[in-house]
Amino acid sequence: MIKYTLKCEHGHQFESWFESANAYDKLFGAGMVTCSVCGTLGVEKSIMAPRVQTSRERPAKGPLSQPASPAEQALAEMRKKIEAEAENVGGNFAKEARKIHDGEAPERSIIGEAKIDDAKALIEDGIPVVPLPWGRNKRSN
Repeated sequence: MIKYTLKCEHGHQFESWFESANAYDKLFGAGMVTCSVCGTLGVEKSIMAPRVQTSRERPAKGPLSQPASPAEQALAEMRKKIEAEAENVGGNFAKEARKIHDGEAPERSIIGEAKIDDAKALIEDGIPVVPLPWGRNKRSN
């Protein structure tokens, strides 16, 4: 794995991991490397200083992961707010959304999962739903 610092034509700087230098070149050549903030294709490698750890250095202890950009931070905050305020109805999302729309269940914010066909049917029937821009949390137990 190799980590590159990348910069887009709009000045956004971000880091990204690639399987190898060749993998980066292949993805870049195919137009698949985009800015993580604005989505532009105008991305290039930025100047980076190598990070070599000596045996005397110990990595600083801290959180495992932090949002790398303002966009990622905003997304994390939005997710936290939505998950705190909405009821998770799991796999019953389409059925529950339809009940709320038809007045058969109390009006409230819900989140959950729906098959693509069920989600399309909700939209076609004028029931307002949107996909959330993150995957579901998988629990190991």
